[in-house]
Amino acid sequence: MFKNTMKTTVLLAAMGGLIVAVAGLIGGGSTASLTIGLGLALVMVGGSYWFSDKLALASAKAHVIQREEAPEFYDIVASLASRAGMPMPRVAISPSEQPNAFATGRSPKHAVVCATTGLLQSMPRAEIEGVMAHELMHVKHRDILIGSVAAAIATAISWIAQMAMFASMFGGGRSDDDRPNPLAMLLMSLLAPIAASLIQMAVSRSREFEADRGAAELLGSGHSLADALERIEVLAARRPMAVAPAQAQAYIHNPLNELRGGRNSSMARLFSTHPATEERIRRLRAI
Repeated sequence: MFKNTMKTTVLLAAMGGLIVAVAGLIGGGSTASLTIGLGLALVMVGGSYWFSDKLALASAKAHVIQREEAPEFYDIVASLASRAGMPMPRVAISPSEQPNAFATGRSPKHAVVCATTGLLQSMPRAEIEGVMAHELMHVKHRDILIGSVAAAIATAISWIAQMAMFASMFGGGRSDDDRPNPLAMLLMSLLAPIAASLIQMAVSRSREFEADRGAAELLGSGHSLADALERIEVLAARRPMAVAPAQAQAYIHNPLNELRGGRNSSMARLFSTHPATEERIRRLRAI
C-alpha cells in the first residue's frame, strides 16, 4: 500500500526534476542546459494541463457518452450542473469494476466527468449524486489548474535546487572559501524536490476536502457523499483498478491505495494525494 503511494508521489514530484537533471548532465551542468531542462519540464506540465481530459480518459479507457447510452446517469450530472450554475460537462464511463470517479478538463467549458461501471452498478442514486457533486466541485473550483500550478512550482523548485548545486560545484571565479559546501548543496538538491512534493500532496488533499464541502453544500447534506465514500472504501479493496500513477490523484478515491483506519504511518499520510477516508466521512457527517 505505502509502496504505491510513494510511487505516485515520486512520479509526480520527480518528473520535472528528472528532466532538469538529465539536461544538466547532457550540458555539463551549464546554466543554459539547466534552463532548457526547466523549459522542457514546464512545457510538459503545461501540456498535461491543456490535454488533461484526453490523458485522463485514455488512462481510464473511458469513452464519452450521449444521453441515450446511460440516461439516468447523464440526467444526474445535468441536474447537478444546472443547480451549481455550471456549463454541462461531457459525461464519460470507464469500464473498470472498481467504484470510482474523476473529473478533468482545463476549464468548466472543457470539462469531463467520468464514473466507472462499478460505481454505476453498485451504488444507489443518492450516492451517485454525492460522488458526481464532488467531481463537479473540482471543475467549478478549477482544481485541474490549481494542481498544474502546484506541479509547475514543484518543477521550478527542482530547477532552482539543481542550479544551486551545479553553481556550487562548477561556479568559477570564486575562491574555495566563498564556495558553498558541495555536500550541503547536494543534500539541498535532493531534499528540495521532496519538500516540493510534500507541499504538492498537501494541496491535493486540501482540494479534496474543499470538493467534499462544496458537494455537501450543493446537495444540502454531506450524508449521501459520506455513505458513498464508505461503500467505495470497502468495494475498492476487493476490485483492483489499473491506472497510471500520475492520474490516480484525480479520482475521488485513490485507485492504487487509500489510507485506512490507523494502520498507516504519519509518513504515508504526508505522501498521500487523498485525505484519510474516515476523516473525510467525519467532516461530511458534521455538515
